[in-house]
Amino acid sequence: MKIALLLMVSMTAALLLSIAAVADETARRKNDMDAWVILLHGMGRTHRSMATMASHLAGEGYRVVNLDYPSTQESVETLSQGIVAETVQRCRSERPSSPIHFVTHSLGGILVRHYLQAHRLPPGSRVVMLSPPNQGSEIADLLKDNFLYRWIMGPAGQQLGTGEDGVSHRLDPVDVPVGIITGDSTLEPWFSARVPGPDDGKVSVERARLAEMTDFLVVHKSHGFIMNDPDVIAQATHFLEHGGFRHGE
Repeated sequence: MKIALLLMVSMTAALLLSIAAVADETARRKNDMDAWVILLHGMGRTHRSMATMASHLAGEGYRVVNLDYPSTQESVETLSQGIVAETVQRCRSERPSSPIHFVTHSLGGILVRHYLQAHRLPPGSRVVMLSPPNQGSEIADLLKDNFLYRWIMGPAGQQLGTGEDGVSHRLDPVDVPVGIITGDSTLEPWFSARVPGPDDGKVSVERARLAEMTDFLVVHKSHGFIMNDPDVIAQATHFLEHGGFRHGE
């Protein structure tokens, strides 16, 4: 009799745990359905470079805004306080209490950091940065005085250096969970020769870091294609859902 009673109690507890797990997953999915994800491409790219990421996140239930912005025509300040701020405000207006996540590539991460100097995101919001030049890029140092670089990359291209005049050195820590994924593989060895330590062809692994970052991951990918890698997309999604990356997988 006692054994049967113990078995019944054990089965009931297991059932309750299973129901709780399903409820937690349902609640998480509902939160995903309510959450926005704003995608910001890198310098000289368009929203098409983030299309694979956008399609995946939409399939996961997020409300995705794959933003196109004139990365080579305006300064970091103008872009962050203009189109980025306006996009966040539109999301807030439609769903005031929903989290607003960001997934950014390269320059996009700097725009979010600049935006967050004077603004706050709703509770539950998170940011994933892919290959961000958070401490500047030696390649920007190398090319910033070159006429063609200045003409092609515009004002923002002059702001991504590693020196004290670089915009990254004027930004305070951000008050939002930040996960950073950067690469250590290059398709541009002529640039990598100018970058100390492991790099992705544009940004060194060390210069991608932020002191306040929540999690950090290095993958064997190059700067220009990291956002399209299936494993990177899965890791970015995991961070948005759980606030951290999967390590050791």
